[in-house]
Amino acid sequence: MPRIPVHTIDSAPEEARETLRGLEKQLGTVLNIHGEMAHAPVVLAAYDGMQRAIAEHGGFDARTREAIALAVGATNHCGYCQSAHTAAGRAAGWSLEETVDIRSGSFTADPRLGALLAVAREIAADKGEVADATWDAARQAEWSDAELAELYTHVMVNVFTNYFNHYAETELDVPRAPGLV
Repeated sequence: MPRIPVHTIDSAPEEARETLRGLEKQLGTVLNIHGEMAHAPVVLAAYDGMQRAIAEHGGFDARTREAIALAVGATNHCGYCQSAHTAAGRAAGWSLEETVDIRSGSFTADPRLGALLAVAREIAADKGEVADATWDAARQAEWSDAELAELYTHVMVNVFTNYFNHYAETELDVPRAPGLV
């Protein structure tokens, strides 16, 4: 049972309704996480602001963004985000098997991306700390300073949602990702 009830657009505080309408238009529905966030419009606005900044200024393609989300969600044991991003990853072109490999850390099909995901996992797991060897491997894989700096924002928006889902005990309203209990 979720700790925070899920708002609809009509039941949400007025300050959150426009953002919920935009998310519904983008996703086809108001996801439980967004309906829960709407209780405190500042929470929904903070999430939406990070997503808008990424959309307007980010350089990673959808496949890379979803791979980062899958890696961070797995690192933080967020079943909701792993499930949501498995579906989004499939829509971005990843096979179901690739999404499982990305989540498990066994993805080897693209060593360059694997180096970036290793940095993302360490950021999420180690409170922002990244070992020199992991950083150096990403640089050797030709990830630029700008890309590695941008990665931090992608990790943080995913940590934001991972932690919110743990905090609110968000109920799954998307298909469960393989391997989750």
